[in-house]
Amino acid sequence: MTADIFSGAIFINMALGLNLYLAIFILLVITALYTITGGLAAVIYTDTLQTVIMLVGSFILTGFAFHEVGGYDAFMTKYMNAIPTVISDGNTTIRKECYTPRADSFHLFRDPLKGDLPWPGLIFGLSILALWYWCTDQVIVQRCLSAKNMSHVKAGCIMCGYLKLLPMFLMVMPGMISRILYTEKIACTVPSECEKYCGTKVGCTNIAYPTLVVELMPNGLRGLMLSVMLASLMSSLTSIFNSASTLFTMDIYTKIRKRASEKELMIAGRLFMLVLIGISIAWVPIVQSAQSGQLFDYIQSITSYLGPPIAAVFLLAIFCKRVNEQGAFWGLIIGFVIGVSRMIAEFAYGTGSCMEPSNCPTVICGVHYLYFAIILFVISLIIILAVSLFTKPIPDVHLYRLCWSLRNSKEERIDLDAGEEDIQETPEETIEIEVPEEKKGCFRRAYDLFCGLDQQKGPKMTKEEEAAMKLKMTDTSEKPLWRMIVNINGIILLTVAIFCHAYFA
Repeated sequence: MTADIFSGAIFINMALGLNLYLAIFILLVITALYTITGGLAAVIYTDTLQTVIMLVGSFILTGFAFHEVGGYDAFMTKYMNAIPTVISDGNTTIRKECYTPRADSFHLFRDPLKGDLPWPGLIFGLSILALWYWCTDQVIVQRCLSAKNMSHVKAGCIMCGYLKLLPMFLMVMPGMISRILYTEKIACTVPSECEKYCGTKVGCTNIAYPTLVVELMPNGLRGLMLSVMLASLMSSLTSIFNSASTLFTMDIYTKIRKRASEKELMIAGRLFMLVLIGISIAWVPIVQSAQSGQLFDYIQSITSYLGPPIAAVFLLAIFCKRVNEQGAFWGLIIGFVIGVSRMIAEFAYGTGSCMEPSNCPTVICGVHYLYFAIILFVISLIIILAVSLFTKPIPDVHLYRLCWSLRNSKEERIDLDAGEEDIQETPEETIEIEVPEEKKGCFRRAYDLFCGLDQQKGPKMTKEEEAAMKLKMTDTSEKPLWRMIVNINGIILLTVAIFCHAYFA
């Protein structure tokens, strides 16, 4: 959330000249209002609309950028010569490698030891992070669970895959062109110069894209791109707000307050979002200076420290039915402790920059974060399997359609945590008496809207209707035609992705 807030605020700050924290406040108020009042449906609809706006604006900007630089061949030549003129400050002269473009700038697969994104880390480390995010993150999972059927889920994920191919051409390359056109600002290395341009001493690469928008786009299109950046920010934030409040209320608050009413859960979710926003804003200064001021590296490093244990649990839970709760629990806890220890050490010593390297011991920070992700993933796998093998397995009756070997089972699944205590705690049915709706004042209506309490009660379902709904929600079957279409598209997507990796290797 902090990374999203910071990246959006940078653009608003540059486009409108607002103070960074004022921009953050305005964005959060606008985003929170329609997230809180609209819920998941509003988030999904606005995400869809904002995606279209983002794509149109990004394609236009990319066209302008390549036209300005003189085409793709000129882009490749000029980028390697985009060197700032200010490379010394008093008696201090910056090392050449700090301001010269990397020799492997146009290659995805880089040196395994000296590369900023080593190729083993790119293939295996980022795959682990992708497994964590795309398969287990609540933002993604919540949308998949809202689909009508399995074909819709698969089609939505494949559509995301196609869209995920575009950032290389719509974000990365325009950002590189920004360095060509505004070399002194984007490629600054002298701390005093960087602070003058972007307010931080470690580098100004984070403002490459917004600088391109502000400086290159005509007035009308600049407004479009402002809406694009706002849409991008709010799309991410609304997803996080909605998902985080759901996780807190359903997985944490209900454990503390087992008989909490719907009204209480709504209010608890809203208040938790406010706390989360406060923490995120307080974290902004750390994001500004972490990983040499490069937001992408910051995001990947944080997920490398926290994501692998979750990815390990998910992978084993799907493909190894012998894994149980004890194994998953200890794998997550020990993996979390190891990851957080590395993260705290890195923040305590500081990540440093090319000009001012960190004094963090090599044994702690010397291992690249993507390599650390691989190591942490393997450690978590070993712990989960070891603990699971020494404890009682989960009977198949609890695993139907939850793991690969039982994915096509038609048997009725019994929830693992369903027991006598749950049955005893189920409140007795009460007879609902219709009470005429009282007239509410403006403030009361606003309060109800904020807390999500103004929704009209729907008709109560019969037991037969509830059973039919449950059967429909657990049905994983697909129509043969649509199954074939989405599966073929999945293969095409993989082929295109492999081609892109090979072409830019």
